[in-house]
Amino acid sequence: MIIDRGMATRGRALRFAVFAVGLCSLLPRLSAADTVDEARRAIESASSRAPAWTGPTSGPSAAPAKSIAVLAEDLRNGGVLGVAQGIREAAREIGWKVRIHDAGGTAAGRSRALADALASRPDGLVICGSDAHELEPMLRGAVPRLPPMVGWHAGPSPGAIAGTPVAMNVSTDPIAVARTTALAAVAQSGGKAGVVVFTDSRFAIATAKAQAMADVIRQCSGCRLLEVRDVAISESAARMPAVTRELLAAHGPRWTHALAINDIYFDYAVPVLIEAALPNGAISLLSAGDGSAPAFMRIRAGTYQTGTVAEPLNMQGWQVVDELNRLFAEQAVSGFVAPVHLVIGENVGSDGGSRFVYDPENGYRDIYLRIWKRR
Repeated sequence: MIIDRGMATRGRALRFAVFAVGLCSLLPRLSAADTVDEARRAIESASSRAPAWTGPTSGPSAAPAKSIAVLAEDLRNGGVLGVAQGIREAAREIGWKVRIHDAGGTAAGRSRALADALASRPDGLVICGSDAHELEPMLRGAVPRLPPMVGWHAGPSPGAIAGTPVAMNVSTDPIAVARTTALAAVAQSGGKAGVVVFTDSRFAIATAKAQAMADVIRQCSGCRLLEVRDVAISESAARMPAVTRELLAAHGPRWTHALAINDIYFDYAVPVLIEAALPNGAISLLSAGDGSAPAFMRIRAGTYQTGTVAEPLNMQGWQVVDELNRLFAEQAVSGFVAPVHLVIGENVGSDGGSRFVYDPENGYRDIYLRIWKRR
């Protein structure tokens, strides 16, 4: 029995999820053998080392002496933290000042952080991990003129976010990320995975990822979708231990794979798996983002987690700065979308993996510095 607990409590997230599922549902239902073959081909491609640079190679020189404010949804989230660090690194090189405002993952914190960010009168604003549509009424009523704005995971897809001032939402393709994660479970299990999906329905991008992962599992005739669990990322520390125990009791050995929209869920699930004396091979944890340091450690150690579709967080921080620089010059954004990259045991030590991050060895720092005429 599939149990959807609290999925898509927000209407916008539900509408996007239905759209995403509709796209995925256009795929033909494959035989078990075809599904496994497709999955193995996809995983081989997504786990290749040192993917070539496919981003911009030209653009405006660095705008002088700018200040930017970053509204960070929750710095406890490894993805938000990694992008914020990338923004700081790039800002030092381009000669800008950065102030980061941590919302702490709550509505009250979000409102306070946004007010503080705008009160600093920045030249540019970054929405990092928060939902731009949810913030739009506050943005519209805050000041008569908003600064140029770029987001990271501020909406369900890369590009401009319609109906908001966000000119560019920096992200990998969330549907491609989700499908890759689910296909890894199909490939690992030989088309016989028993899957629980973890999501946070407060965010449209999370709902879209969860629905796409679930749809891939449904397309696998030998796989079984056991549950989709809605657990707020900000509540994962408090809720995941009890949720994990409940799932172990409910599904036992039928539960072979956990798919999550973020690595942070596994930070609090793994201690329960260890406590239950579950062998490492009994369950495989796979994440559709963002490639946290603890996730890398688990993959390297072979402790339950076998993969994460890691975002190039530091590189995306540099992209955020570059997109703002283009807006300051009144030019179009680059629109660059980084390719999907799956970190597994075979490649976990490459492309920054020795530092427990995914940092592509494609020369992006030098490329951006040349674009900005800083080198």
